[in-house]
Amino acid sequence: MGTGERNQEAHVPEATTGATGDEYGTATGTTGAGRTSGTATSGTGATPGASGTTGAATATTPRTLAEALRSRPDSSLAALLRARPDLLNPVPSDLTQLATRAGTRASVVRALERLDRFALQSAQALAVAPDPAPYDVLLALLTGDDGDREIEAALPGAVAELREQALVWGPDDRLRLVRTARELLAPSPAHPSPTGLGPTVAEATAGMSPGRVQEILRAVGLAATHDPVSAVAALTSLFTDRRRMSELLDTAPPEALGVLDRLVWGPPYGEVSADPAPPVRWLRDHGLLLPTSARTLVLPREVALHLRAGRAHRAPEPVAPAVTPTREYAPRIVDTTAAGQALTALTMIEDLLAEWDEGGPAVLRAGGLSVRDLKRTAVALDTTEQTAAFWLELAYAAGLLASDGEADERYAPTPACDDWLELPPAERWSRLAAAWLSATRTPGLVGGQDTRGRTLSALGPDLDRSPAPEVRHRVLTLLAQLPEGAAPDPGTLLERLRWEHPTRTGPEDLRSKLAQWTLEEGELLGVTGRGALSAHGRALLAPAASQQGTTLLGLSAAAALAPHLPEPVDHVLLQADLTAVAPGPLRRPLAATLNVLADIESKGGATVYRFTPASVRRALDAGQAASDLHAFLAAHSRTPVPQPLSYLIDDVARRHGHLRVGAASSYVRCDDDALLDEIVADKRSAALRLRRLAPTVLAAQADPASLLELLRAMGYAPAAESAEGDVVIARADTRRTPPRTPPAPVPDGPPLPDDTLLGAAVRAIRAGDEAATVVRKEPPSTTAAPAEQGTLPRTTPAETLATVQAAAMTGSAVWIGYVNADGAASQRVIAPVRVEGGFVTGYDHTADEVRTYPLHRITGVAELADDSA
Repeated sequence: MGTGERNQEAHVPEATTGATGDEYGTATGTTGAGRTSGTATSGTGATPGASGTTGAATATTPRTLAEALRSRPDSSLAALLRARPDLLNPVPSDLTQLATRAGTRASVVRALERLDRFALQSAQALAVAPDPAPYDVLLALLTGDDGDREIEAALPGAVAELREQALVWGPDDRLRLVRTARELLAPSPAHPSPTGLGPTVAEATAGMSPGRVQEILRAVGLAATHDPVSAVAALTSLFTDRRRMSELLDTAPPEALGVLDRLVWGPPYGEVSADPAPPVRWLRDHGLLLPTSARTLVLPREVALHLRAGRAHRAPEPVAPAVTPTREYAPRIVDTTAAGQALTALTMIEDLLAEWDEGGPAVLRAGGLSVRDLKRTAVALDTTEQTAAFWLELAYAAGLLASDGEADERYAPTPACDDWLELPPAERWSRLAAAWLSATRTPGLVGGQDTRGRTLSALGPDLDRSPAPEVRHRVLTLLAQLPEGAAPDPGTLLERLRWEHPTRTGPEDLRSKLAQWTLEEGELLGVTGRGALSAHGRALLAPAASQQGTTLLGLSAAAALAPHLPEPVDHVLLQADLTAVAPGPLRRPLAATLNVLADIESKGGATVYRFTPASVRRALDAGQAASDLHAFLAAHSRTPVPQPLSYLIDDVARRHGHLRVGAASSYVRCDDDALLDEIVADKRSAALRLRRLAPTVLAAQADPASLLELLRAMGYAPAAESAEGDVVIARADTRRTPPRTPPAPVPDGPPLPDDTLLGAAVRAIRAGDEAATVVRKEPPSTTAAPAEQGTLPRTTPAETLATVQAAAMTGSAVWIGYVNADGAASQRVIAPVRVEGGFVTGYDHTADEVRTYPLHRITGVAELADDSA
């Protein structure tokens, strides 16, 4: 096998003959047959590499990327535009422009980021291979001397992917990497290649004196040559000949072989002193290390490949790592666990909305929530700050929370939250889950720092990360591929994601962090249960390209979750220790009243409420009477109302409103003057600076709200009264923002085009290409200069009118140049049907529709050589 590979490498430079042309335009020009058998398809390519002179070979082999694109079917062009949507903005005018755009640096970088690890390794191997390279040479660079069946099976698919992404073009016997991709992936001193290979012998000796090259030839036992080019070719032939190279290395000192071992897998550069050690000097004298500067030596690519047994990569990875499960549970247990957590998620969001119902914290000047307010919210929700940040971001992404936009800007629920609260629990959850899946907001970043060292705050402006929706969807897809009820090993899942997008794995490895956060957030939200994907989580993965699809997606997830959620209950269990136990989720009216009458003591499968004097007074302040509270408890308790609870309600009601507080600055009024004497004598009331205006009236220097608060702290139960003397019922005023839309996700590049747009784009590109490349007759006028390829035709107005009239009578198509009202010039192929009033109306093959053009805007016209349009 080594000899065969040596012959392939030796013959590759001969295959580089042929037209270079405009390389921009990577085509998936080969069809399915070329993809399925990599080595078989190269059978027809044996002759072009050797001679390339036959007319048939020249006619069928594309010379440029644009020609390769031109030979592709419409479905293949649509696949290219779908894989690289940035090529569609705007729609290219023809295939030459598409090819040029496909070769720009920004577009190529984006395309490389979409490659999996083996496709990228294949492209990297092509970057260190001769240009063009036969398929067999690429295969040898990946398999090495020993061969590898997995690589042989996977390489045709990798090459097909590179062709579809327009990164490689040409037949299998002349594979060409797009020039920009080669520049990005080829090794250089400034940008080492991931292969660890260095420059070729020809590149490393480019600046070397001819005498020094001749000295190397003599040192390795080769005859002197008459010119540097033949000397470099002889040295390259020696280094690519496995037998002669092995004989040369057999004469090397053992220490020299150790130096080569340290450089063979990269980096290939090493620094030396002015007087290198004997092993290094031997390698330099024999050309196995070549100088790139006075103190730097490099291992030539051909030498490294020999030492590597022909491999370009130390560890090619042709097969995606498998995601392995760690534990398996019964699907019913997973669904039940996930449903319980989904119910907890709904409770958390409802509690958050209730906490901020009267107006939330202030918005920071730079945007977002302060650290202090985040801590308060975490305490109110009885959770950690990081988890509280997740619930805040989830409510914000779902459009339930927003800033009110006032001068004193604060956060508050939106009007949409009221509609959301009225939905059934399963539908409420599905809306939260759909918002989480598509949001680019990343709660896991809260508490970290941005590039300028500033702390990232919850609800702040710098939490969008474009890859987040893609990573979340991909993680759930990988979970869905496991058996039902199987929880994955996070390590293998992360390794799979790194294999699928290796170029996006930077120093911070954002995608891995997003994947870890997806697993954690999915468990909090109830998408997964015990680490395994639930049934309603699987329903979230249905295709949803349109808004209608998103709605159906939510309904599907809600339908899958609904059977696992408990039905809301309409009763509680009252206990003698002044507590009430809710044996399940309460119906909304019951929960709203109970939240006012009692304080939540603990949450879980059953919520425990505790009745206190303060909570009962809160209900009385809200306008309830003692009789109303007794009736409410009797109607909604499955157990008799305990006597201590009845006593508590009656006692607080008896004292409630006995004192009246109004606004003078403020005053206290009471029919019991002895009680007023008691308040004045109490040292705790000194801050109020009370003075008696009448036997039953005290005046205070504090405002009514502060006076009420302090009297209640002293153990009294005062009630506020209006200017007319009526008791003021203290109902909380809900605060809502103006109508707000949920935050729009920040896209990761252009949006994916749908089939309708792709079809229209392909037709427009084909029509524009036909107009640009169609063969036409030159006008008979002696004053009109022949139009060059890509330029507008030029004819006189009389010639233009005569030509389009003749085309309208004969029904033939003509090629025109046209300048619109904005001054934009274009070429078009039209079939005129009517010419009148200074306008020509005809079928425009470029736009694929009937259009009317003013004759004075037509720069020129030419008949087609053959009326193929």
